[in-house]
Amino acid sequence: MAIEREYGAEQPYWPAGPFKIRLPFIHYRWEWPEAMQAMVMFVVSLAMIPLLEKYLGMPYEAALAFTFIAGIGYLLPALLGVPLVPGWITPAIPVVILFLSAFEPGPEAIKAMFALQILVTLIFLILGLTGWGAKLVKVIPNSLKAGIIIGAGIAAMMGELKAGGRVDNTPISLIVGSVLSAYILFSMSFKNILEQSAIARKIANFGMVPGMILAMIVGWSVGEYPLPDIQWGITQPDFGLMAQYLVFNLGFPGWDVFLLAIPTALIAYVIAFGDIIVGFTLCERVDQVRKDEVIETNVNRVHTVTAIRNAIHAFFAPWPGLAGPLWTAAHATVAERYAMGRKAMDSIYSGGGTFWIMGMIAVFILPLVSIFKPVLPIALSLTLILTAYICIMVGMEQLKNPAERGVAGIVAVTLAMPDPKSTVYAVIIGVALYFLIERPRLMGKHKTEDEFMFADPQESEEEKAASK
Repeated sequence: MAIEREYGAEQPYWPAGPFKIRLPFIHYRWEWPEAMQAMVMFVVSLAMIPLLEKYLGMPYEAALAFTFIAGIGYLLPALLGVPLVPGWITPAIPVVILFLSAFEPGPEAIKAMFALQILVTLIFLILGLTGWGAKLVKVIPNSLKAGIIIGAGIAAMMGELKAGGRVDNTPISLIVGSVLSAYILFSMSFKNILEQSAIARKIANFGMVPGMILAMIVGWSVGEYPLPDIQWGITQPDFGLMAQYLVFNLGFPGWDVFLLAIPTALIAYVIAFGDIIVGFTLCERVDQVRKDEVIETNVNRVHTVTAIRNAIHAFFAPWPGLAGPLWTAAHATVAERYAMGRKAMDSIYSGGGTFWIMGMIAVFILPLVSIFKPVLPIALSLTLILTAYICIMVGMEQLKNPAERGVAGIVAVTLAMPDPKSTVYAVIIGVALYFLIERPRLMGKHKTEDEFMFADPQESEEEKAASK
């Protein structure tokens, strides 16, 4: 029986330095709806396996062991006091793939992935411990941030639509699944249906799962994917084989690889910080509805926990998805049910904690893993396609004037180029265009473009001098 929380208090925990430890059945109850969702949604975590096979050059059995290590990382936020449902830095995946494409799949690519993930670890750790994270993101020009996000979305979509890509090879299943997922998640007409239909609200709670399941059924029906060979028992990830693909056996990368990885690491952090803001916004919304629990949103703790997860990955499971602070679709689903009241979900931690504990268990359920094994590319493709839509939508919303939109557009196109060094070019071009185009004065205080557009043409010389 979990420790009972007093009305209006924070969920019980054990203090441990900067962390707040919460264990299932002791500090929070088991939530069956989240457990049932995780039985299907865990397939998204397995969707990283095709990328591990293609870009890091490892066999399926070793890649499956990597997903177990990732599962340990997914448990840490709820365990250590972070109310967000964790995932990958999904919008950064196309950028990471561009970076990895400069290296031969196998030992060289794994070393490069290690270097990138260590840099991401250091960025999160340093900025989290010092509290500089929020300040750094504010310093980065708005056009550069938006351009990076839009460019990541364009790169994700181009990767799926290119000749020989997954959409080209299996168009029917992926188009059907993408259309249904987009309709459920983003359609204005579906939001109107939600107000009138309880069934629609239940469907919406599962996020992209309905679209994923429909895509799989269609893929099997039309022969785009082979039927699964259902096996019974418990999965046995090959940890011995996995060890052969770690830097302890392959050797560590040189400093030149670390230097090449810096732009990609910075871009990944900028995207991840945006995820933190989105996650905290969702928490604050439901916190206003649920007066029975106080949700603590600690930016430094999120940074530290994310750093720990990336460090674990770097040494024991280099991960092209990186370890991100938020899985937007899953967290939004948990927050939606949490808002329904304490009977629906006792605590925000019980929802997120149960979700990934069950997700971890599902990795060992061989019938589930064997069913989804042939259609893992569907889960990855739908994740990237929906991420592309969200990135482009969010990036466009951030742009305030024509100058910012122009600079962001150039940055986005540059970033999306199929060139391993496109991340470096995008950052350099974005910074240069910011100073040359957006700033009326290269140095010192200056007016924004909007202030110039709406300035009074009769302003006196004295007023102009004073404004300087």
